[in-house]
Amino acid sequence: MTDEPEKSPPTAAHDLSADDVGLVVARDFVHRQPFTFKSGQVIPEFSLRYETYGKLNATRNNAILICHALSGDHHCAGWHTPNDRKPGWWNNLIGPGKAVDTRRFFVVCANVLGGCQGSTGPASSHPETGQPYALRFPFVTILDMVRAQKLLLDHLGVTELHGAIGGSMGGMQALLFAIEFPRFVHRILAMATTARESAQAIAFNEVGRQAIMQDLAWNRGDYPKEGGPKVGLAIARMMAHITYVSDASMDRKFGRRKKENAPSDAYNFDVQFEVESYLRHQGQTFINRFDANSYLYITRALDQFDLAQAYGSLENAFRPVTAESLVVGFTSDWLFPPEQNRQLALALLRSGKSASYAELSTDLGHDSFLLESEELYALVRQFLERGQPPTVDHSL
Repeated sequence: MTDEPEKSPPTAAHDLSADDVGLVVARDFVHRQPFTFKSGQVIPEFSLRYETYGKLNATRNNAILICHALSGDHHCAGWHTPNDRKPGWWNNLIGPGKAVDTRRFFVVCANVLGGCQGSTGPASSHPETGQPYALRFPFVTILDMVRAQKLLLDHLGVTELHGAIGGSMGGMQALLFAIEFPRFVHRILAMATTARESAQAIAFNEVGRQAIMQDLAWNRGDYPKEGGPKVGLAIARMMAHITYVSDASMDRKFGRRKKENAPSDAYNFDVQFEVESYLRHQGQTFINRFDANSYLYITRALDQFDLAQAYGSLENAFRPVTAESLVVGFTSDWLFPPEQNRQLALALLRSGKSASYAELSTDLGHDSFLLESEELYALVRQFLERGQPPTVDHSL
């Protein structure tokens, strides 16, 4: 998942555009009871950091759950402070009058269990020992992430989800919500996702993990909060980032342009091309916000996600589903290509479910679902607003 392009920050709340959710505050949900993972391992409690936008209606059924991808987090819209360099990662999609309209919907987004942006994960301290879990943290699956988010939604008083939306790993979560909690979810919108990762996708994740684990500073997962395998994590991010974009988009953005002042005949390994500089920047910014152990855990959760294996077949997996489904693929996505998305929609249809598939032509690669697209916005808006719940009266 790429970082959204930086935008000029607002200087004060009143400078925000009319379709922006404005300044937002993250909150923490603490589940003070034991939580059992799919593996059978148990932790005594957990926290999820989350944000909400809009208001829950009187019947508590106008909620939209936003599920984030591997390197995402709970901050998907708005600004934390007037001095932020950029807004939430899906700010172009969420807000008053936008495709996910916060005048109508109560939008919830949580950092996943196993994450490192305020939710309980490997970097968190065990409440009984005070020491970081590190590799003693239980292995996390996408199902564990979903079950933890369901507890958050119960805590917030949500009785039904009008919809669950996500791209990439977020799409996997949306699909599992419809399977595991069929009476709770009315719509799922899964973009640039898959029923299971290909061997190639698993291979990319393994290269990233090895870059981290071969870094001597990893120390088998036991490293200080401000230390750790920064070089390995940066390399993992650089490599993964290449899979999120396309050759066409990279060529258009950088081509073979040299960095300013870089000699044309330099025989050394300093940065010479703009694309090299860009990837190094991606790696450096990532290590400032992500934990290496979380990267190991979440990529392994992605690898192990396999709906057909877990439920016997894709058709069996989707038999409990009552939600209306829309799956969106992108023509230039070579990480989770269109045929993998199409397979999901076909399996839903074979299971007798209300499902549709849309394929958008783009040359932006896997991360197309994050970038500005009026065609995508129209799809999302139309899908969510069919039979939508009552409009919230903000004057109350």
